[in-house]
Amino acid sequence: MRFIFKTRYQQDIDLFKHNGQRFWYGVLAVLVLVAPLFLDTFYLGELSLVYIYAIAGIGLMLLVGYTGLVSLGHAAFLAIGAYAHSWFMRQGLPLPLSMLAAGLVSAAAGAMVGRPTLRMTGIYLAIATLAFAIIVEQIIAHWEPVTGGFRGQLVPDAVFAGVDLSRGAPFYYLCLLSTVLCLLAALNLLRSSSGRAMIAIRDSEVSAQSMGIDLARTKTVAFAVSAGFTGVAGALFAHKLGYLAPDAFTMLTSIQLLLMVVVGGLGSMPGVFYGAIFIVVLPQFIAIMRDTLPAAVGQIPGLEPGLFGLILILFLIYEPEGIRGRWVKIRQFFSEFPLYRKATHKRQKSYLRTERVR
Repeated sequence: MRFIFKTRYQQDIDLFKHNGQRFWYGVLAVLVLVAPLFLDTFYLGELSLVYIYAIAGIGLMLLVGYTGLVSLGHAAFLAIGAYAHSWFMRQGLPLPLSMLAAGLVSAAAGAMVGRPTLRMTGIYLAIATLAFAIIVEQIIAHWEPVTGGFRGQLVPDAVFAGVDLSRGAPFYYLCLLSTVLCLLAALNLLRSSSGRAMIAIRDSEVSAQSMGIDLARTKTVAFAVSAGFTGVAGALFAHKLGYLAPDAFTMLTSIQLLLMVVVGGLGSMPGVFYGAIFIVVLPQFIAIMRDTLPAAVGQIPGLEPGLFGLILILFLIYEPEGIRGRWVKIRQFFSEFPLYRKATHKRQKSYLRTERVR
């Protein structure tokens, strides 16, 4: 069990808490950098998809895990980023500027959604974001001069400085670089006063307001930043798909994004990557099981979204802290063995707000 003795205030906001983290993250960095030397095109594509989902998960984690605002419509921001990036590329904008512009367009849409929904919480906010996703889906389907409607549109190749980054190892490194930059931006945001304000709102809006935090401004910023990250993911997702159509951004996509942050572990940036790996591997596992299970089971309509929903419910009931929380418990078990106590992580009895005044 590692105990960190803090001797300066800077240690509270360090990106790495101790040298052990620096070593293992360094090893991980080396592995992901040399991965194209050992993996074939299919696995590189799957890893690229993990990075794309991780960027979208970072945005959603900032909103759900660190601000406490639920969103069921983040597929809309993914679509806005994808279509905006495709349009900017067709207008001749360079790849980095086009991705940045797509993120800004999505951030503006997020601010527009966040501002009028500030008085909503819980299920009402989730319904509002779901309604926004449906509106965006209809706009994409009927705004044919820009989106191509139901026919869709071909995404221009990701070319920068004469190098084609649309596929293979170049696209892998593009996704990896974008993921690292977005992760560093999110971590630095959380270390700032705005990030601390978001966390304070998540813990208690009344307490945050009593400390002088502007709830309306902070929630709007949270929505905008979250949508901006998701828009950048949408830009990369457009190149991953190669062809954009309305059926690429459905309700199932929003459920996958929400499942990613919940299963990975709410309030944890490493949990984003656990969740991203999970939702990329699970469809492949389901496809394999469809071929091995009896036809009466394997060909059930809606099997994939049904399993996504079931897994989400099971995690909420039995492991609310997600894969990240389970890994922490396993690590602590082996570090304290054989003196580990079964009640170490036992959940305490919770009370309703009305019961706390008795």
